[in-house]
Amino acid sequence: MTTLEVTVISKEIIKPFSPTPDHLRHYRYSFLDQTSLPQIYSSMVLFFQFNGQTQPNITEISNHLKTSLAEVLTLYYPLAGRAHDNLYIDCNDKGVPFLVAHVNNCKLSNMLRDPIPDELTKLVAFELDDVDNKIPFGVQLNVFECGGFAIGQCISHKIADGLSMLMFSRAWAATARRAHGDQEAEILRPEFISATLFPTKLFTQTCIGVVKNKLVTKRFVFDASNIEYLRARYVGTTMKRPSRVEALSAFIWSRFVAISKDDGIHEKLHGVIHVVNLRPRFDPPLPLHSFGNLISFACSTPSLLNTREECYGLARQVREAICKIDKGYIKKLQGGADHDNMTSSDGGEKVTSFFTGLCKFPLYDNDFGWGKPSWVCVRLPGLNFHNLVIFIETKDNNGIEAYITSAEEVLTKLQRDTEFLQRVYPSWICSSPSLTHQPSPFAELQCRNRQSLIKKPSVLTFKKKKPSVLTKPVTWGAGSVRLFGLAVRVLKMK
Repeated sequence: MTTLEVTVISKEIIKPFSPTPDHLRHYRYSFLDQTSLPQIYSSMVLFFQFNGQTQPNITEISNHLKTSLAEVLTLYYPLAGRAHDNLYIDCNDKGVPFLVAHVNNCKLSNMLRDPIPDELTKLVAFELDDVDNKIPFGVQLNVFECGGFAIGQCISHKIADGLSMLMFSRAWAATARRAHGDQEAEILRPEFISATLFPTKLFTQTCIGVVKNKLVTKRFVFDASNIEYLRARYVGTTMKRPSRVEALSAFIWSRFVAISKDDGIHEKLHGVIHVVNLRPRFDPPLPLHSFGNLISFACSTPSLLNTREECYGLARQVREAICKIDKGYIKKLQGGADHDNMTSSDGGEKVTSFFTGLCKFPLYDNDFGWGKPSWVCVRLPGLNFHNLVIFIETKDNNGIEAYITSAEEVLTKLQRDTEFLQRVYPSWICSSPSLTHQPSPFAELQCRNRQSLIKKPSVLTFKKKKPSVLTKPVTWGAGSVRLFGLAVRVLKMK
């Protein structure tokens, strides 16, 4: 895929269909919201291929998305507000930016055959690492050559974790289908209970510089057979069959270690962090549509001196760390327990790998009335972790896509690592099996209806501004040190 040329041709502000009542004016952050990542954005882009039989023109699509967005914002009213320090969202109904953009030099089918993750950030409304932005949510509708389109959403990680972003998108899609006459479309109302479970705290504000290292992201696809091979490989005498994520995490981390052996990596401490969804670990479990940062971090510290177990025993350690996050852990956290007491760590320089994802969640259920997306991409900025890995399932649910963010030289070595490439889908450079598309039967119709689909204005009304500096101050609560434990120490590492 060539470099995307994306031109924003319009911008509107979409406000909730009904005004937010005064008693809901302040949406308070929970303690976990306050101590999550700084004001960065998670993004999700939904790609829809052109269908000349069912798809209206792009103006109708845009209007339908904006109307349904206004309706669903009545339920998700904090997304239309503005962030106020590290305490709350002012739910003032100022609205959500809705951008329409034209992808000038690429057909969607070509992009799906060769997606480049770093180029896909051009398809969302905000820079993912824009720490100064006070707007919680933004949308960008991207129109490709010959009519395919992509809906780019980005949401502040200060207010929502990845599952909350997904549940909002599904509610928006269900609202849009309802407007198309699908009365069976289920719209789940969000439960804003996180601040009740983890009450807001007043922290002394600390200004911490976050250096934006030059990181790149590559996408790799593991098919079902290779995942099953790795699961069987990491079965030990003291461990049952690992999950897909446990096995892939152990494998990817082991290759990080192998390709960095000449960099003195064996002399450093290692931290492996997994994001854990807290909802099913409550007693009773919380529903999936509980909104907020209802997550915690399972920290493992594998030792490279242990050579008796496959992959230094990391798969077993990951499972043990995740199992420790149970209802007892949650009660301690609700009681104000210091997170440092729950995640042990030794001093010294650390090399940290951070794993997260949305496996087992219905990413492809985002049907706005024109069918399910052909592909879904989820991204986070790299920040200061040495290695960031995001796992999501392929459309057929059999494979897993891994988005790996690291230094360019690390990924170059990884792409040359023989053992790593043996377990990656053979055509990972192009796509996965679920992204292999045949030529559209509506190709002639697409070109014939070109002018009815896209109409370019003569004046550019809005253009995203790229950051011009490498370092920005970030305001974090001192409680970040308590919740992040090992991870925050890595952020502080020089």
